[in-house]
Amino acid sequence: MSAAEKGPDGEEEANPSVEAFLEILGRVPAGEVEAALSSCGIVPMAEVAEQVLKSRVCYSRPKSAVRFFRWAARSVTHTAYAWNLLVDILGKAAMFEPMWDAIRSMKQEGEGLVSVATFASVFASYCSRGNLKEAAAAFDVMGSYGLKPDAVALNSLLSAMCRTEGRAQAAQDMFERTKATVAPDADTFAILLEAWEEEGNAQRAKSTFGEMVVRVGWDAGNVPAYDAFLSTLVRGGQFDEALKFLQVMRSKGCFPGIKFFANAVDLIVRKGDYTSAIAIWHMMVSEAGLVPNFSMYNAMIGLCCNVGNIDYAIGMLDEMPLNGVFANSVTYNAILEGFIRHRKAREAESFLSEMSKNEQLPTASNCAAAISLFSKEFNPCAAINVWRCVVEHHITPAEDSARELIAGLLDFGRLTEVKKRADEIIDMGIELPQSTIENMKRVFAKADRHQSYDHIARRLKRR
Repeated sequence: MSAAEKGPDGEEEANPSVEAFLEILGRVPAGEVEAALSSCGIVPMAEVAEQVLKSRVCYSRPKSAVRFFRWAARSVTHTAYAWNLLVDILGKAAMFEPMWDAIRSMKQEGEGLVSVATFASVFASYCSRGNLKEAAAAFDVMGSYGLKPDAVALNSLLSAMCRTEGRAQAAQDMFERTKATVAPDADTFAILLEAWEEEGNAQRAKSTFGEMVVRVGWDAGNVPAYDAFLSTLVRGGQFDEALKFLQVMRSKGCFPGIKFFANAVDLIVRKGDYTSAIAIWHMMVSEAGLVPNFSMYNAMIGLCCNVGNIDYAIGMLDEMPLNGVFANSVTYNAILEGFIRHRKAREAESFLSEMSKNEQLPTASNCAAAISLFSKEFNPCAAINVWRCVVEHHITPAEDSARELIAGLLDFGRLTEVKKRADEIIDMGIELPQSTIENMKRVFAKADRHQSYDHIARRLKRR
């Protein structure tokens, strides 16, 4: 019987033996556990023991877990995984003496039971309690248990140290103490660089990065190290220097990850540096083979639209779904705003139609700006269509759109349309500026359409 079996719906079902043992461990006092287990009539199996030991019950009741382990050992030979779970349970509970007793028993039990994974658990348990000296001492005694301290073991220790806030220096000190006897690898430096990034120490990051290049050279697969290093420089306000290092990496066929590129794009966009933004974007997508996220696409599209390269922005919009990134109203409105700002009325009208098909609404400010543009470009029909969108979708605030619409229609002499839209505006409770009302009165009077204006004036007074 396996520790867990698949049910008819494909979900894992708990093994009845596991459930029975956990019920006893959760209910019975630690001193009575072995007697209760013996009387339950269930013979444990090695896989079942593993499932029990990795449960929350055992981690929350370590003394009961020890008694279960001892009781099960009468019937089965525990696996290395079960032994490591016991060590982890005791370490997490800060029961360090029993933890070492368990490790010594592992050594006596058989060759190969004690492994780097065993000590990785010890390192993590000590460091989580802030006992970094004890963790380092554990590393030093690995040889007594038949293990040669190597880069994998060192990396486990450094990683555990660095998970403790503000402990990058302790990890660095450990590295300095051991590097003559334990050859570091790329992961060693990645761990240290990520720790310096966490602390924002650009100077130490540079030193560590320089030593990494000397000791392990350039490796295209060492993305975490490059990402952490460059991100540290950016975080420290050394963006230009980060770009210089990036060019060196690039010449070696190495690139950072998406974290750095996301920060770089954000900074360059905020500076409005279009040329550098395009260069970074091309490096990220075409050379590093990374997929931009939604925020990066929106930032770049906004920048392209600001400088007038809207075709490039449209290309990015079309590319987004191919990368599993889907545009929203922010994306669409950035492009629409670009068309309006650069007075591309025909393109703006077409794009508004595209937005409608994709169920993306223009913002209130874009509606007002589009109406103004269409009016100035002698396209009242397009202006009216935008207004219809405002009315139909209740886009608010609508005051600016209403003012621009009335102003444009008055300029075109479309007084019947003005009367119709004024009624609509009044019905919506929108306040027109006094200057707009005075302009209406003047234009209607000049066209000898006093009666139509009087109708509007009466409605305005009744509000």
